Amino acid sequence: MTGRQLLRRPGYDLDVDKVLKACAKHGVAVEINAHPWRRDLDWRWHQKALDQGCIFSINPDAHSIRELDHMHWGVEMARKGGVPAKRVLNAMRLTALLAHLARRSQTA
Repeated sequence: MTGRQLLRRPGYDLDVDKVLKACAKHGVAVEINAHPWRRDLDWRWHQKALDQGCIFSINPDAHSIRELDHMHWGVEMARKGGVPAKRVLNAMRLTALLAHLARRSQTA
């Protein structure tokens, strides 16, 4: 979300709280980018996102097959931020995911 690269460049100056509110309002998943240089959205924002009703999606930001292993960083960040599996799209049971998608299609 912020475009940061750890030890390389800071994130964009954006109103993360406002973005999270918009995501919650429209049922848009908040990405947890698991790439070791990104690790974004920072885990310190996860509780705020949860409180506002956001759901998440963990993305390895893989540019090769080898980089699929980055997923574990995203899972660890989600755990550190207190994100339960039931609020992560790619950890949901199929029935929960289909229900979420059905709700999204009704509001679109």
